[in-house]
Amino acid sequence: MRRTTKTATSADAGSSRAPAMTTLRRVLPYLWPDGQGWVKRRVVIALLFLIAAKLVSVSTPYLYKLAVDNLGGEAPDTGMILGLGAVGLVVAYGLARLGAVVFGELRDAVFVRVGQRAIRRLAIETFTHIHQLSLRYHITRKTGGLSRIIERGVKGVDFLLRFMLFSIGPLILELTMVAGIFAWLFGWQYAAVVIVTITLYVLFTFKVTEWRVKLRREMNDQDTDANQKAIDSLLNYETVKYFNAETREADRYDGAMRQYETAAVKTGLSLSFLNMGQATLITTGLVIVMGMSALGVRAGTLTVGDFVMVNAYMIQITMPLNFLGTVYREIRQALVDMGEMFGLLGQPAEITDAPDAKPLQVTAGEITFDNVHFGYEPTREILKGVTFTLKPGQKLALVGHSGSGKSTESPWVYRRPIASSYATISSTSRCA
Repeated sequence: MRRTTKTATSADAGSSRAPAMTTLRRVLPYLWPDGQGWVKRRVVIALLFLIAAKLVSVSTPYLYKLAVDNLGGEAPDTGMILGLGAVGLVVAYGLARLGAVVFGELRDAVFVRVGQRAIRRLAIETFTHIHQLSLRYHITRKTGGLSRIIERGVKGVDFLLRFMLFSIGPLILELTMVAGIFAWLFGWQYAAVVIVTITLYVLFTFKVTEWRVKLRREMNDQDTDANQKAIDSLLNYETVKYFNAETREADRYDGAMRQYETAAVKTGLSLSFLNMGQATLITTGLVIVMGMSALGVRAGTLTVGDFVMVNAYMIQITMPLNFLGTVYREIRQALVDMGEMFGLLGQPAEITDAPDAKPLQVTAGEITFDNVHFGYEPTREILKGVTFTLKPGQKLALVGHSGSGKSTESPWVYRRPIASSYATISSTSRCA
């Protein structure tokens, strides 16, 4: 039976990191897969729990204000809950805080299967694809580096899916609601301060984080290099001992770790700078709004409860804003790590079956090579017109100097043709 093959080009097309948007497009199908209704239902239910959590969370500072005003005698007793007045408002405030946490946990409980399913699917897809790549690809790559790339990429999947859905959008919704409440209750000046503070915070965070991503990418590269040196050295333990090369291997590993240390220090210092800048912006906005509300209380236009509510809202949006910095950094890191992994998935198989290729059916024991030419590289041909026939019961010895093609030819004879990017079979190789 004749088996035809065709070669694939652009062997290094997947080596570069996938752009962020390309990575996002490749991740989204795991979040909303076709033909998987249970996954979509879980995503929708999780979103409903998310909206409920945000609505309850935004109501808690207002309940706190009502309780303070009620206790201070600055407002009529309109907060009668279960006949307890101010005590009822305190209970409602506590229940609202508890409800926000409960809805958030229910959201995570519903979504966890979606995230874990995505991790499993992507892990097996990457593992299977790497096994389908050619021998030439694997002998030119380091096993330690590949394992590290896959490990970081798979870990980034669940994080990216979870926080794309449950952090960025909800954060924008909550900040919009708080700004609207400020404009409605206190005036546009308060809303303007909140909006300007948030805008400056977001711009600063994104700008500095983009700078930190470059440092993080460099640190990842050094981490990969150090890891592959360690694993390759341990895998070749016998060779290292034969040549008494322990000191040399330790020096090579130490040099790689020294470069990783330098990159890690830069990353840590940049993180400190980011945190200080974020704290400065948030604190400035908080002081301005609190000062405005204090003046309002002194002038008699605001109550003490209003002052407390302004503080509560500012503290409440401070937490997700701080979280925004962490989420954005981690998302960018996850995109870098997953981009490297998708680069592996984008590596094309160098030998693929032709569209009209039929399954190889062996009906007898004869193997025939008829003028076979083969090479891993187009400029270096290994097999040059090899021709022989192996009858049932016969034995074949492959003899030749190092690099003459003995190992290349053996899998063709005993198992199946090995994959290569530059294979040309002038005639046919047959198993009859």
